[in-house]
Amino acid sequence: MITADRALFREALPGAGRLIGLDVGTKTIGTALCDAQWTFASPALLIRRTKFQKDKTTLAAFIAEQQVKGIVIGLPLNLTDGSESPRSQSSRAFARNMEDLGLPILLQDERWSTQAVTRTLIEQDASRAKRAELVDKMAAAYILQGAIDGLVIG
Repeated sequence: MITADRALFREALPGAGRLIGLDVGTKTIGTALCDAQWTFASPALLIRRTKFQKDKTTLAAFIAEQQVKGIVIGLPLNLTDGSESPRSQSSRAFARNMEDLGLPILLQDERWSTQAVTRTLIEQDASRAKRAELVDKMAAAYILQGAIDGLVIG
């Protein structure tokens, strides 16, 4: 099941359990994990993109190892009006290709994730190289935190 509706996603989840957040880019996939009670999200693995099947195998192994119960994928909408973009379609295709893992998938608006994370890293005086290394994992955590906050509140 793939949805952008948090209520439907929550209904598809077994009470609680770890979730994984994904910031899917053209060169990397940033990942983040939350605790089983959906309290906080933390950056996790950074996957350098190669061929989709290899990336999916890496993700599937990580998901199994971490006992993940649901997937949150960032949906890059246009900043100005929230409409879909070519990157949105790419994220939707990625979600469809992950659907056979048998876990519910939530598409989460990620419009401000990279900007918010980059600003935070700049404020912390992180070097350009360090920012490049961390931004996708931290963006995944930002996306996942927004989703779990909505699941707990909503």
